[in-house]
Amino acid sequence: MSAESFVKVENVSKSFGENQVLTNVSLDIAAHDVVCLIGASGSGKSTLLRCINLLEKVDAGSITFDGQTITNSKLNVNELRQHIGIVFQAFNLFPHMTVLQNVTLSPRKTRGLSKKQAEERAYELLDRIGLREKAEEFPDRLSGGQQQRVAIVRALAMDPKLMLLDEITSALDPQLVSEVLQLVRDLSEIGMTMIIATHEMSFAREVSTKVCFLDAGVILEEGPPSQLFGDPKEERTRAFLSSILAAGRM
Repeated sequence: MSAESFVKVENVSKSFGENQVLTNVSLDIAAHDVVCLIGASGSGKSTLLRCINLLEKVDAGSITFDGQTITNSKLNVNELRQHIGIVFQAFNLFPHMTVLQNVTLSPRKTRGLSKKQAEERAYELLDRIGLREKAEEFPDRLSGGQQQRVAIVRALAMDPKLMLLDEITSALDPQLVSEVLQLVRDLSEIGMTMIIATHEMSFAREVSTKVCFLDAGVILEEGPPSQLFGDPKEERTRAFLSSILAAGRM
């Protein structure tokens, strides 16, 4: 792994039965990078994120995170996941728990924080996203945008070194998208390393240090947002971006 690499994906392949989802995918990410994965649904973006968090086992290749090869079968997966936060389209909040209980559960159970320590950290994070007053509410009393921000804060409460965000605005009404994206902007400004699968092209252009276009399980093209959006080299990339532009989503 090069001195600059924080996450290194090397020749990773993954299939589900006869469906080849990823084929020889390689990706190099430095600390504090914000990498956006773009591409049509089914191109492999979500599967790549799940492989990095070891929710899926790779068929071939290797993944290195913070100097450690995490595709090693002897790895303590639960310990690794304390350092890699992942947030999905669905909020996955526990409906029977308050916002505060959702945010403090993992730090208390897996990091051994006291109730007081976990709650202090939770209130600090909820203050940051303007939801402190919702701490005692249950998830079904929140808007979709508020629930997704709480889901992100729940991951942040573990003080991860890496955040994986999987289409986190896809389940939201358009008017709620901006409040979630603003939180991600804030995270990028404080140097959080993130890998984001997204259909929000204008957001990817604004916030990312690198954009990767996936097509049929392959990273077909990658580069800084100014290059990939302004002067894509591959015909498939140009066709995808043209379709996004025609749909008014860029």
